[in-house]
Amino acid sequence: MNFNIIGEIAEIETIATGGNIRDIMRIRRQYGFGRWRKLKGIANICLQNGNVRKAEVHWYEAHGFGRIKMKIKRFMD
Repeated sequence: MNFNIIGEIAEIETIATGGNIRDIMRIRRQYGFGRWRKLKGIANICLQNGNVRKAEVHWYEAHGFGRIKMKIKRFMD
């Protein structure tokens, strides 16, 4: 699902770090070694059809790589 984040992500929370991330081997193989963290937060997003909704989003992040594999976990409204 393609979407764009509108504004900033709020209520950012770390879910897992390093070896506690289920997909850590795949992420390291694809993007390289780093201090990987899985995070979640609440954001307003614009969907492909133009609707703007509030959703919980999850992503992986490491220093030097930024946010990758961002996905919508659930809609809040």
